[in-house]
Parts: sequence; C-alpha cells; structure tokens
Amino acid sequence: MANRMYPKGKSAIQRADVDLESDDIRVILVDLADYTYSTAHDFLDDVPAGARVATSGALGSKTVGSVAEGVFDAADVVFSSVSGDQAEAIIIYKHTGTESTSQLIAFLDTGVTGLPVLPNGENINLAWSASGIFQFTDV
Repeated sequence: MANRMYPKGKSAIQRADVDLESDDIRVILVDLADYTYSTAHDFLDDVPAGARVATSGALGSKTVGSVAEGVFDAADVVFSSVSGDQAEAIIIYKHTGTESTSQLIAFLDTGVTGLPVLPNGENINLAWSASGIFQFTDV
C-alpha cells in the first residue's frame, strides 16, 4: 500500500468540516496485521481497537501551507510508554471524543521514519519529515 488520504476525510477538509489547524488532530500507531486501509472507511470506529497500538495527544504547532502547496505539518509526536504489537503505519484523524464521529484523514505506511516499530514499554518518538507530514497531492 502507499500513503493515502481517506476520501471522506479529504472531502471533510474541502467542506471545512475538518480544520487541520484548529481541530484536535491526533495520530494512531497501527498494526497492519489487524487493519487494512479501505477507501470506504470514514470514522475511527472503522479501525479495530486491536489494530491501535498507541494514540497520541492533540498535535501541536499545526500548519497548513497555501492551497497551492497543500502541505500539512505539526510538531513531532511522543507516544509514552508503549507496549503491544508492532506498528507499521499511522492514521491521522480528527478527535471528537466519539469514535463514530472522529473523521479519518490520512493513512501513512511509507516514508515515515522509525516505522515499523516494535514497542518495548518505552517512549516512541515520531519525527515528521522536514518537508511536512503530507501534501494533499501526494496522498
């Protein structure tokens, strides 16, 4: 698989139902033995709990470049004291506190430094590329 935006997440951004800069955007470390990306997935309840290795808090220092650039970026992420299955991908989503309304935005399984990672009970640091997390035309 390659990095992809969830079609319904992309539409939600275009309709301004998701604001990458002002909404609570989070990241999940995902075990691909328990999850397969689908264009039909729209909300967090489509991602089995067993596939979620760890979930970040709200991303900080979020920015979105100009429409022409379409680059989304944020501060690096630290997942604290992670244990469990190996994670080979990440999912970016809008956290609402309710799984059935938490919009899936992007699925990244390539080009993410440090993946795959096998948790050992310690912190996992996720450092984004210097060029940003994703560009709308690339995913």
